[in-house]
Amino acid sequence: MRITGKERKVGAAILVFLFTTMAFGFQTAQAQTKKKAPAKKKITYYSIKSGTTIRVRIDSELNSKSSRIGDTFRTTTVDPIYSSGGVLLVPDGSTIHGRVNAVSPASKNGNPGSIDVGFTSIELPNKRKAAINGTLTALESGETKSDSEGTAAVKKTSKRNLKFIGGGAAGGAIIGGIAGGGSGAAIGAGVGALGGFIGKKLSKGDEAQVKSGTEFGVILNKAISLPRY
Repeated sequence: MRITGKERKVGAAILVFLFTTMAFGFQTAQAQTKKKAPAKKKITYYSIKSGTTIRVRIDSELNSKSSRIGDTFRTTTVDPIYSSGGVLLVPDGSTIHGRVNAVSPASKNGNPGSIDVGFTSIELPNKRKAAINGTLTALESGETKSDSEGTAAVKKTSKRNLKFIGGGAAGGAIIGGIAGGGSGAAIGAGVGALGGFIGKKLSKGDEAQVKSGTEFGVILNKAISLPRY
């Protein structure tokens, strides 16, 4: 059967029509799919203000005899942290990572060992992480004390250049600072205990031994922002 030119044109027109209809249908289906896709929910961030003290418990031991600058360690948060509006941001059991910034072993004439630390990041149980700028501080309490477990607590202080110093109960460590960077007097936690210790002029001071499980405070030097946990 012979196909005329007119029939060829009609056939071509039909093919073009079918192709155009299919393409239009495909584009429509795509547009409908895009419309049905749920919009991504915007994450709201809340602030933990500068000056907030976080109660933590150290997971391993630090010792002024064996610790080195750059050593890292982990602490676990003891209490949850909420925003000013009551939103849970950091649950208890979160991890705060610390770093040894300076260390001085005990020496003669009764000079105790000391460990200066800083805190660099926080990690939540859901693996969310945030950088922090934190320093060591003592926990607020009605009186100064250092128990057999190495837990140090003192009255709230504005000092932020505190460190672990050899001394305290059970040969552990107290939290304080050496006035003027020397060994003549102590400020912060354990003033009486450390002052008397140094005054005895023993042949060698105690090493700063921060036992696993010791509780202390981490004070935030800068505000951080986190979403609701």
